Amino acid sequence: QVQLVESGGGWVQAGGSLRLSCAASGRTSSFYAMGWFRQAPGKEREFVAAKSGISTAYKDSVEGRFTISRDIAKNTVSLQMNSLKPEDTAVYYCAARSAIVGPITTSYEYWGQGTQVTVSS
Repeated sequence: QVQLVESGGGWVQAGGSLRLSCAASGRTSSFYAMGWFRQAPGKEREFVAAKSGISTAYKDSVEGRFTISRDIAKNTVSLQMNSLKPEDTAVYYCAARSAIVGPITTSYEYWGQGTQVTVSS
């Protein structure tokens, strides 16, 4: 059984920074990629950032502000978020996938419970 546990969410003023972390346990050896998604109130969940062993991807609106890092040995993935904007407010979810075919922006089968990020203007 796979478990993903996020931490590091909270409240910050616009322009500030937060760092999200995710610790994975269970059959983590099957993970090809890990990433972050978010869901704002009234909106669908959307891709934010992901990292496999050979590639990294970001949502256009966060590139240059957010940085994803992954420690395969420790089964962790982090998201450093700088220059935060009110529109970044959402519940952020850690995710993992085992599929090695296809873009790493989709097709995730393992999900954490989510952590709230609130950015005030």
